[in-house]
Amino acid sequence: MMIDKVVASADEAVADIPDGASLAVGGFGLCGIPVALIDALHRAGTSGLETVSNNCGVDDWGLGILLRDGRIRRTISSYVGENKEFARQYLAGELEVVLTPQGTLAEKLRAGGAGIPAFYTKAGVGTQVSDGGLPQKYDANGGIAVASAPKEVRPFGGVDYVLEESLTPDFGLVHAWKGDRHGNLVFHATAMNFNPLCAMAGRITIAEVEELVEPGELDPEHIHTPGIFVQRVVLARDGEKRIEKRTVALNQAGA
Repeated sequence: MMIDKVVASADEAVADIPDGASLAVGGFGLCGIPVALIDALHRAGTSGLETVSNNCGVDDWGLGILLRDGRIRRTISSYVGENKEFARQYLAGELEVVLTPQGTLAEKLRAGGAGIPAFYTKAGVGTQVSDGGLPQKYDANGGIAVASAPKEVRPFGGVDYVLEESLTPDFGLVHAWKGDRHGNLVFHATAMNFNPLCAMAGRITIAEVEELVEPGELDPEHIHTPGIFVQRVVLARDGEKRIEKRTVALNQAGA
């Protein structure tokens, strides 16, 4: 018998996330981020969090609202260039940052979800990513309080590869276009980026969905994340979707 994984609200879905938990959070920039779940976590007052996400939101949206209020102590990210408060906290020694090549971060999550504890990659070989010494946390005087450790490097076929450990955070928070009561998920367009990977990696995965359907309504061939990876589903209809950088085309007059 399949389990109905639907919970009544985002607040209920995140209620047992404790202080100090690690979270894999889906999305890319502001696209496909689980806004309802992040807002609920913010309301809950949860703090001391470690986040694993491609980026950390912007100053007033997404993970940026948790960061702004000092709720995040450590983040594993690839791109962090759109958040001034992030930069301030990092340089002031208030935030630990583990910068990770984007493809490596994706594979750390995918491999973790697949039960693979580590893997070798060429990305980062010959840099501080493999050699160590990358500043992860500064002290109040601008000195390096925590630096990355050297990683194992091995040759395969005459080419050096660095050993990277996989990630299995305590919780995965993801946003999907459609989901059913059994936790099967379908993502839309660019939201396919980190959401399926975060759903796989989280020990407990919570999915907010724009449309909740009954089991059997989703075409099995179109399901991106099987329900085996998802423990909770919450309906988050009509959530705000922001554009990180709005660009417009010039008209024929060049205006």
